Amino acid sequence: MNDFFNEVIQRYSKTAYLLSASTVSGGCINNTYKLETSEGPLFLKWNSASSMSMFECEKKGLDLLDQHSIISTPKVLSYGQISNKSYLLLEWIEKEPQSSDFWGDFAHNLASQHRVSSPWFGLDHDNFIGSLEQSNKQYSTWHEFFIKERLIPQLKLAESKNLIDKTHLNRFEILFSKLESLVPKESPSLLHGDLWSGNFMCGADGKAVIFDPSIHFGHRETELSFTKLFGGFSSEFYAEYESTFVLEPGFEERLEIHNLYPLLVHVNLFGSSYLSEINQTLKRFT
Repeated sequence: MNDFFNEVIQRYSKTAYLLSASTVSGGCINNTYKLETSEGPLFLKWNSASSMSMFECEKKGLDLLDQHSIISTPKVLSYGQISNKSYLLLEWIEKEPQSSDFWGDFAHNLASQHRVSSPWFGLDHDNFIGSLEQSNKQYSTWHEFFIKERLIPQLKLAESKNLIDKTHLNRFEILFSKLESLVPKESPSLLHGDLWSGNFMCGADGKAVIFDPSIHFGHRETELSFTKLFGGFSSEFYAEYESTFVLEPGFEERLEIHNLYPLLVHVNLFGSSYLSEINQTLKRFT
């Protein structure tokens, strides 16, 4: 492996060389390492050569966030393919204690990011959510985008795996007919797209750093709903967001609708244990 690590480093800097490499916990999709080099630590993600498109999309997402969001992201140093491996090399972010205004600052900056808009819901290229392909075909309305590019592809995949049945599909069809009236219209917002507690950390300045994006222009309630799905965000975060960029009344009642997408993703990645929450939402709204 050291030969591979050294070649990755050399592609980034001709003068740097490897001192040591250690594995880093960072999810179940890629191999992740901290590379100690003569020019400082680096963060490496690698996988098989067939995963190259996933790293290309991650680079695009990080670059877009770097251009349009106040929130820090790790800088992309290099990416490519070496023999039968593909990789993404990022700057190493050292985890530090949170500043006293960490949550307020995070929420304020996320609200500013959400004000970055587009004429369309979607994106000019497709990407990934976890290891699953994510279509970002563009639509002028959110409900069309959410139905056709988010829910239906996951439902088809779950059906092909025999994880859902016709009862689920029929209930989703009923929900589809109601969706436009259930969720208030808003302009497209620039979303991280996979914002949960495992995809942010506190950097050296005591402020949030976000990573592993699944970027697109969507309904900002979708982003905030996902932050509530698995927890890990302070009540101060939501209070500051609301004071910065007011949500339409009834958001708490709608978040279950938005979370149908990440729950279906989890069904397809990890199995049927996530169906119970989906069933509760379908019963409530259909």
